[in-house]
Amino acid sequence: MAKVPAAAVAASGLVGGYAIARWTKKRPLGGVALAAAGSVAAYEWNRQAGPRAATALTTAYVVAFAGSHPLAKKLGAWPAVFTVAGTVAAASWAVTRRAA
Repeated sequence: MAKVPAAAVAASGLVGGYAIARWTKKRPLGGVALAAAGSVAAYEWNRQAGPRAATALTTAYVVAFAGSHPLAKKLGAWPAVFTVAGTVAAASWAVTRRAA
């Protein structure tokens, strides 16, 4: 199986979770996708950079999700989601790149 970077998994979880919730009109379904991707990313962060980095990046993932809501009031929903997804992906890449 090809290795997918944790940064891509985390960004996809934020974008995909929102897309699923929006298009199905079932917010819990989007939450399942968000949580599943977050769990996979956290596992990879722990494996690649250790538990401290995994905890910090998982916290950033959750804060990004929560922060996208007030940010959406200023930028719009999709721009907010893409902004936080990009931020988490960049942080993930920076942390896991140093650990490699």
